Amino acid sequence: MWTTALLTFFAGVFAANATPHFVKGITKEPFPTPFGHTPLINLVAGWGMYVIAALLLAGADVAVRPWPAAVSGAIGVLVMGVFHAHVGAFGRRPPAEAAPLA
Repeated sequence: MWTTALLTFFAGVFAANATPHFVKGITKEPFPTPFGHTPLINLVAGWGMYVIAALLLAGADVAVRPWPAAVSGAIGVLVMGVFHAHVGAFGRRPPAEAAPLA
């Protein structure tokens, strides 16, 4: 059970982190990655993270333990979402960028 929970947690983390990179890539907007900020790099990075998430799910025995898999995967998505919403990629954003739209 712990293997399933751990693998699906990280699958959720990778899938949630892949989403902003993939979206920025297909909308041709720059977004920071360790490899650069260009849309093409983001598209490839997002796609790669989706592939990693799928591979983690494939090895997680989700069919045998659906509830632990669903709960830990959802927690992984939440953890990465809170990270991006609070800290953001590569540290806090400047106050002008962090201000809500009026």
